[in-house]
Amino acid sequence: MSDTTTQHPVEPGLAPAHTGPHGYASDKEAYLKRMRRIEGQVRGIARMIDEDVYCIDILTQVSAVTKALQAVSIGLVEDHLGHCVVDAARSSEAEGAAKVREASEAIARLVRS
Repeated sequence: MSDTTTQHPVEPGLAPAHTGPHGYASDKEAYLKRMRRIEGQVRGIARMIDEDVYCIDILTQVSAVTKALQAVSIGLVEDHLGHCVVDAARSSEAEGAAKVREASEAIARLVRS
């Protein structure tokens, strides 16, 4: 993982990367715990496939992992809006607008996936 003060590359049209603590910083351990649990679920699905488990049972587990990832995504969006976007908007109208556009594009990618 990178240091939270590392400047990340910026795509054209996106707001500059946030250089301070990220919005999820206070919940970082909880996010990591959730992601490790999801990682275990994914390994379990691979094992189910390897062991020729019934298709519907595998699909049920895929659905559970998908919902768990969506919950993580929603939490990250909330943290981003409540921290990064709010901080940018307080800094300047242009920075705030750029962060809103960046968040909207990220949400659009989530919705399409």
